Amino acid sequence: MGYYIALQVNAAQWGDKTVDELANFIQKEHPELKGFNRRGLYRMRQFFESYKDAEIVSSTRTQLQGAENEIDITVSLAMTQFAVWDIRNSVLTEIGWTQHLTLLSRCKSEEERFFYLYLTKKENYTVKELDRQISAAVFERTLLSQKNELPKSLSPLDNIKPHFKDVYIFEFLNLPDSFTENELQKGLIQKLKSFLLELGKDFLFVGQEYRLQVGNKDFFIDLLFYHRQLQCLVAFELKTVDFAPEHLGQLNFYLEALDRDVKKAHENPSIGILLCKGKDSEVVEYALSRNLSPALVSQYQMAMPDKKLLQAKLHELVELWENQKREEA
Repeated sequence: MGYYIALQVNAAQWGDKTVDELANFIQKEHPELKGFNRRGLYRMRQFFESYKDAEIVSSTRTQLQGAENEIDITVSLAMTQFAVWDIRNSVLTEIGWTQHLTLLSRCKSEEERFFYLYLTKKENYTVKELDRQISAAVFERTLLSQKNELPKSLSPLDNIKPHFKDVYIFEFLNLPDSFTENELQKGLIQKLKSFLLELGKDFLFVGQEYRLQVGNKDFFIDLLFYHRQLQCLVAFELKTVDFAPEHLGQLNFYLEALDRDVKKAHENPSIGILLCKGKDSEVVEYALSRNLSPALVSQYQMAMPDKKLLQAKLHELVELWENQKREEA
């Protein structure tokens, strides 16, 4: 439908009135069909225009170039007049139409749209969940966090970093300006569904105040999860203050205890996440450079980020990358 409408409109054979008439005709003849009003038809055209040149869409014309002779090509093209773009085997068919409508209306660039397209497929987002992730600027936050990564020679975490965020957004907690680590922990457990959405759906909740017995003493991990894809335990330690290097000692102790006493033989080494109110990237780099345990330092915010500000920062970062490429060339 999107291709057919675009073909007629671009050829100046149709105008808005014709599209209105088509929408009215479909609704009159097939009232059981939903989404074929004027707005819906233009959304279909927008869908086609947005993805027609994408690499993930295979062109039937390209496939037909392998035909043995000119007659075969002519016949094939006649038979596939309105099926030039084949999306059946692409990721486009793996999410719902309402999710596509959200992507088309809210994403400002092709890169952003494809980012959320694949993320929606991976995490199986509902429309509400997808809308929340766009509002939380996951795209901008993910790209901006890359500039603060440790050099590869210093970081043993390259394989696990993509599964974690540099900044987590907890706007759903509604905590007061001043709160304790215990209040933060309880709030995350009470809003566990929202917390898991922010973490990612590969996380499985194991427990809070998870008890570890070492020698004659008991120790308690704030929050313990299991990550399905990484096949390992993930320990979260919550801090209501900015990151300090001494925080790593406690976390490393917990990871050692988990690996010795809790981890199963087929599982990978446990991962620790220090979730702090804030962090200085240079302090984090120094602290982690000689750290042998798989640990990451992230921070959290209690309000949705300013998307416009993040987009401006991302634009500056892209310009910096492009300038570096030109200088290297």
